[in-house]
Order: sequence, then structure tokens, then C-alpha cells
Amino acid sequence: MSRYFITFSYDGTNYHGWQIQPNANTVQQELQRALSILLRKEIEVVGAGRTDTGVHARKMAAHFDWEHKDQAALSSDEEKDMSAKKELLPISCDQMVYRLNRILPRDISVWDVFPVADDMHARFSATSRTYHYYIHTRKDPFERHFSLQINYPLDFNKMNEAAKYFLQHEDYAAFCKAGGDNKTTICHVTEAKWVQTSPTSWYFEITANRFLRNMVRAVVGTLIDVGRGKISMNQFLEILHQGTRSDAGESMPGNALFLEDVSYPEL
Repeated sequence: MSRYFITFSYDGTNYHGWQIQPNANTVQQELQRALSILLRKEIEVVGAGRTDTGVHARKMAAHFDWEHKDQAALSSDEEKDMSAKKELLPISCDQMVYRLNRILPRDISVWDVFPVADDMHARFSATSRTYHYYIHTRKDPFERHFSLQINYPLDFNKMNEAAKYFLQHEDYAAFCKAGGDNKTTICHVTEAKWVQTSPTSWYFEITANRFLRNMVRAVVGTLIDVGRGKISMNQFLEILHQGTRSDAGESMPGNALFLEDVSYPEL
């Protein structure tokens, strides 16, 4: 069995998130369908994480396994050799990228397919994920699909002051969707800041080793409440350290959220 990584991006507007679910179209379903058509056997893919309905990915990663009838003849050294693994696929990795993009819908684009070590895992081997949440403060017809229009003034200095506390905090139970199946609510955040890209456009960048379901949108909603003066800094800190999901801000719409990057060691 040989393992391959796929890197790709997608516009999540028409999908009920990443993960396969009954009676709903998902990105995982489309990718598995395309791979199964191309390789002429049922292929399962494992993603780096789950994105919710309507959320986009500028860089997502997934892995799949492939067993070829000639693989048993490979020596142990050859099995570890990435160039030998490339020869196991019925077509080259470059051809796979080209053909997958012909099969996939226009809102999913594959960037690369490449062999990895057999113990590399798209989800568990990832060292960090980075999300951006985009907002704009003036009506703009070209921003409306991928950014949230804010119609009230925000104090971004206060929002950035509050965001710094995420770097010193680990338990994100207050920003996790109620009733989630998380075994732990501990996350290690290494970046959290608002970045201005134009006089009327901003994005919130957050990087962590892992994220809870709905966490980024809840974090953004809470910071926006700080920025508009709905909650004080002391109230924000109380939510951060002792609050529950009902104490934190509302979950912001998914259309403005992007998974920007997934990082792996030695990739």
C-alpha cells in the first residue's frame, strides 16, 4: 500500500462542508468520485480537517492509499523510494492533476498529487492550520460572496488587543459548537490578528495546531462584539477563561471564512 497526498482548493458555496454526509453534496464526495473514476476503483480520501457548510479552502490537503498488483514485488528500499511509488500509479502524478481537474466541478481545483511516506496522515501529521475571515465596511458588489459587510464602526485596535490573549490561552470551550464530539477543547494558537488590506477591507488571521467545530466564526463574532463596544475587555477575558458558548459572540456567516493553509513537517 502506498500513500499519496493531494493539495487542492475549493469554493464552498455549493457544498455542505467537507465531510461526506447523507443527502447532501460535499467536497469529499466530489473528490472521491473523481479519483474513483480516474483510477477505476473505489478510492477513499482523508482530509486535513472539516470545513462547515459554505466555508472555502485556498489550500486543503487530503491523502489516499493505492495498492498496485506489482507492488508486492518491490523491495523494502524501493517501497520507501518516492520515485518508485510514482511508478505504481497507472498514470503520472502530473497527469492525475490534469485529469482530476477535467473531472471535478469548476469550483474545486487540484494543485498537486505526490507520494509521501506511508505514515504521513493528512489530518494527524499536520502541524498547523491557518484561517482567514474577511470583512468589509462599505457596500461592494464584488466582495459580497466572500466577505462579510459590516454596517457599524469597529475599533480594530481593541479587537487586536483582545486577539493577543488567544496566544496565551489554551481552552476554547467557550468558542466550540454546543454538543460537539470533541475529546478535548485544548488548542494552541500561535497567530491571531486583524490585518487591513484597504481603507474598507480587513481579515482576521488565526493559526493553531487544531480547531474546534465552529471555533473561528465564534472567535470572530466575539471580537466584533469587542470592536463595537457590546462587551468590555474584562467581559471578553471572563468569556475566554470561564465562559460557555452562550456567553461568547454569535457565529459569523461561513461565506467569508477561508482555510488558507495547512502545514506539514518536511513538505
